[in-house]
Amino acid sequence: MPLRIAFMGSPSIAQGVLEALIAAGHDIACVYSQPPRPSGRGQKLTPTPVHAFAEARGLDVRTPKSLKKPEEQAAFAALNLDAAVVVAYGLILPQPVLDAPRLGCLNMHASILPRWRGAAPIQRAIMAGDTETGVDAMMMEAGLDTGPVLASVRTPITTQDTAGTLHDRLAVLAAELAPRALAGLADGSLKPLPQTEEGMTYAQKITAADQRIDWTKPAAEVDCQIRGLAPSPGAWCEADLVQGPVRLKVLLSELTDHATIATPGSLIDDELSVACGDGRSVRLQRLQKPGGKPLGAREFLAGTPIPEGDVFS
Repeated sequence: MPLRIAFMGSPSIAQGVLEALIAAGHDIACVYSQPPRPSGRGQKLTPTPVHAFAEARGLDVRTPKSLKKPEEQAAFAALNLDAAVVVAYGLILPQPVLDAPRLGCLNMHASILPRWRGAAPIQRAIMAGDTETGVDAMMMEAGLDTGPVLASVRTPITTQDTAGTLHDRLAVLAAELAPRALAGLADGSLKPLPQTEEGMTYAQKITAADQRIDWTKPAAEVDCQIRGLAPSPGAWCEADLVQGPVRLKVLLSELTDHATIATPGSLIDDELSVACGDGRSVRLQRLQKPGGKPLGAREFLAGTPIPEGDVFS
């Protein structure tokens, strides 16, 4: 049965879910998204991916800066919703908003709760070396990602995954799960199960402090940091090139079989393998200089030779 719903989301991972809900025949009463923000060299106001997609489909779009004002809450309640579906919206939903839809608010969260509640679950899962993650359809409540879970889907995290590849895979899984979870909520075939607190972790926002590579750490940690921050914002280190110290963004890496006694940060071969603090190394596979484009290791070295023995800091 088609439901009257509001969709609340902002980034590209949310767009596929909105498309899936439209394809399932639901009545999208309104789309909520983050306000347009300055972007690019001209700092032109740019709508979020969800906002742009919804407008192109002729849907009503609202972009309040906050939902705390009584008039915003009244406008939301006036939609007379069966449910709201939330995917990386970016605003806290006050209790009057959570209570307004007949069936409640359903959040598609990119982790297997209670692991990685919070803002950056995809990046943090890779950075922590997790081997599995997924998408949870969770009933929202006042706490941060603390609500009962209606349905889940899981996927492995491979040693080749970056935050970008995992994001894209989870976006597909979320789009597949959302209509099924919404249908199960409506007909009662799915029952929300409370989360346990055992194993709970918090996925803090990525900060500048997370980005600099510390070569004294074990190679596996360095590799997970690089892949967990790629393609954006990217992990980085400094290299002393001909033109002086340059900040290099590292966008892909892999663990090697090399054992080494070299100083952490040292290049130990001509393939950009770098010594780490545990006597192992990582091979840098994709790099970017300031103002340049991302390049594979061979292409990078062809234009920017770095001799074996040089030390990254």
